[in-house]
Parts: sequence; structure tokens; C-alpha cells
Amino acid sequence: MDPFVVVGGDAAGLSAASKCKREAPEREVVVFEKGKWVSYAHCGTPYYVKGEVEELTDLISLTPEEIEERDVALHRDHEVTAINPEAETVTVVGPDGEREQAYGDLLLGTGARATQPFETGEDVFTLHGLPDAAAIRARVDPAFDPDSAALGPMDPDSLRPYATRPAPETVAIVGGGYVGVEMAEAFSAYGTDVHLFQRGDLLPPFGPAVAGAVESTLDSEGVVVHTGTEVEGFDAGDEGVSGIRYGDQRLAIDMAVVGVGITPNTDIAEDADIALGETGAVAVDRYGRTDTDGVYAAGDVAESRHTVTGEPTWVPLGLTANRAGRAIGQTVAGEPTPVGDIAGTAVVKAFDLGAGRAGFVTEREARDAGFEPVSETITAGSRSGYYPGAAETTVTLTADRGTGRVLGGSVVGTDRAAKRIDTLATALNAGHTVAELERLDLAYAPPFSPVWDPILVAAKVLADAV
Repeated sequence: MDPFVVVGGDAAGLSAASKCKREAPEREVVVFEKGKWVSYAHCGTPYYVKGEVEELTDLISLTPEEIEERDVALHRDHEVTAINPEAETVTVVGPDGEREQAYGDLLLGTGARATQPFETGEDVFTLHGLPDAAAIRARVDPAFDPDSAALGPMDPDSLRPYATRPAPETVAIVGGGYVGVEMAEAFSAYGTDVHLFQRGDLLPPFGPAVAGAVESTLDSEGVVVHTGTEVEGFDAGDEGVSGIRYGDQRLAIDMAVVGVGITPNTDIAEDADIALGETGAVAVDRYGRTDTDGVYAAGDVAESRHTVTGEPTWVPLGLTANRAGRAIGQTVAGEPTPVGDIAGTAVVKAFDLGAGRAGFVTEREARDAGFEPVSETITAGSRSGYYPGAAETTVTLTADRGTGRVLGGSVVGTDRAAKRIDTLATALNAGHTVAELERLDLAYAPPFSPVWDPILVAAKVLADAV
């Protein structure tokens, strides 16, 4: 049997490789990764920059040695440059040149790349991978040691120019999504003046209640938030970036991070005439199969099916990649397994504030999906009022007026609010109506929740409107 070949050595790829090898140990499994880093926690990079995660290698889930102990043939510094579906081969370029690799099944886990819409120079960073995180921390942390063994395969000489310069006094962040909000907190830990620019509201997928709460928190922590502001570009100085331009204004800065989204790495798929979906990511069915025999796709490069609509969507998140990769590994090993639908469930932290979202939060996006939405926003206590630590928790809940079906919502607050979104995500997956959500038997004890959990309070209020 020809090998199961995986392109990409991170979440989707290695989940698939490991699962396939576990279920079908006789199957040869080969993984090609064009870089040096494999199996790392991208979502932890802002906390590494902040210093809460001390070492870069703490973000590694599996080392190359651990992967090879699973009898997976891992090839780093090997880039797959082409796919030949008719011959069932891929072209691989590595340190020893170019060669062809046959496959029986092929998984594209090529991920995505950071979008960079600006002409940039020195000291304008994106954050998409461990090398970016190391460079940013080298620039802002006066105690950074470029020769530390805990930097793994990083080249110390690539970091030394950042580490030997004075720490920045003023940093601009372009983009008010996950990266922007989390990096505002990270930079603030170094006493840096932080300016966050967003052309609309913060965290658009989370809705206005979350956006307002997060902006208020950032403001109280000294972050200058510029919402409704379009950035035009950067000015270069003698030693790096010197300013950021927006509207008819200019702000002098020493460093910038651009976090305005990512783009799926679909080049080799397109060159092989593997179909893309309307989102621009690779189109797949419920088993992660593309329109090309024997070829699968998962992770940030692939579409998923939305829990609420059943239509293709593209929401690149960590669990989505790991879960789909694991399912494909099991399918390739002989047991067809769906990759699972997604509701775009996500959480984000802004200093002491936590927020979560799932499904369709705003009436506008629900209406665009073909529903007749109605929504309510409530504020309730996170614990029994008499128990210490109780804090306000704001819940937005959206449903379809005609059917009463729950469509989505958001949660925000300082007392463990974000993880309450899991209740809503479960209700979405089950196709619950508001009435069914209201009747859920959720746990109650004063240290953890009031008798009526904030999610249930929102459902009670919304039930009168659907």
C-alpha cells in the first residue's frame, strides 16, 4: 500500500498522521514540513511575547523525536511544491534537491499565512508562527537571550539585531481581532505605550456587547484604542519604522504589529486543479475529502460545514484543525469518520475580561444567512449574589423568530465568563430551540453559578420574543 502522505507538520497534519499510524500501524506515514517547527501552539504566542509562557519551546506539543518514536517519517525543511493527481505523486524540494514521492492518500494541511496589506520595513511584524513570536519578544523584552537553548531551532543571529536594540516606547497594533487584543495586553506588560487601530468595532465576530466591554477594558488599562480608523501605512526612519499614518494624522512609533487576518495556503491545490470553495479555502465534504480522488484537506487551508446552516464556511481555529485531522487519519486507516461541523466557537482574553462567541451573534449575519433573527442582551451575576467574587456577565442570544431555533450568541465578563459559551455551542450542535435551551439542567452551587445561569436568563428573556 502506498504511503499516507501529509503536507504540513502542525495541528491538522500531525493529528492525522498520529491517528492513522495508531489505527493502522502497518501503513507507512510520511509528513513533509517546509519549515523547522512542527506541532506547536500558535494560540499561545501572545502569552509567550508577554512572558507568561517563559520559553518558546514550552509551546511545542510534540518534538520531532517524539513524532519519529510514533513511527511517523517526519521530514522538516522539505517543501511540497506540486501535486500530480494522475500519477499520485507529490514533488518535494529539500536540502538534497528535488524528488517525487508517491502517495496512496494525501492530506493537505498547509495552513494559512498572515495577511500583510502594507508596504513595510524593519520593526513591522506579523504574528503567525514561533519565529515571529521570538522576534517580537526579542524586540520588546530587555532580558531576552538570543542564545537560549529554549529557543529550539531558532537561529540566534536572526534574533540578535532585535535583542540588542533599545526596547520600543510606543507600539502600534493594526487590527482589533484576536491577535490585536491579545497583543495589546502583551505589550502593556512591558510598560509600552500601546495604540490599537481597528477600522470598525473591535472583535467583529463577537458582536457589539463584547466589543464595547473589551474597548472599555483596554482603555482602563492604558491602551489607546482607535476604532473606526483606517490605517494608510507606515513611515520608515533611519533604524526602522518611525510612524503610522491614519486619516490626516500621524503617530510616531518605534514598532508595529499587523494582525488583520490570514489567507489559506492554497497554491499547490490550485495548481493541481483541486477545487476551492466560495470562501477561498479548499472545498471538502463531511469526511475532509476534496474533489480529487485520494486527496484530503484540513485545518486553516480547508473549509468546514457550519453547524447552523449546513453550508461551507471558513473559520480557522485550533480545535477545528486538530479534530478534522484526527478524523481524516481514522478515515485513511479504514474507518470513515466525519470531520464534524463547526459553529465558529471561540474565546478571547483581554486583561481580566474574557469573552466567547458561537454561531451567529448579530441579527445582521443571521439575516444574511437566511433567517428571521431576533436577539436579546442581558446582564446577570456569575455566582450567587451573596457569594464573594460574583461579577456581571453579559450574554447576547440570537434565535430564529419563526422556529425559535437558537442561532448563536456571545458571553463577556470577568468571572470565568468565556467558557460559558460551551453551553451555547452544545445547544447549537443539538439544534435546540430557545425553549429547549431554557430548560437545560445546568449545574448550580453558589461558588460557581446562580440558580439561573446567565445563559438560562438570556434564554428566558428571548423566549418572550420568538
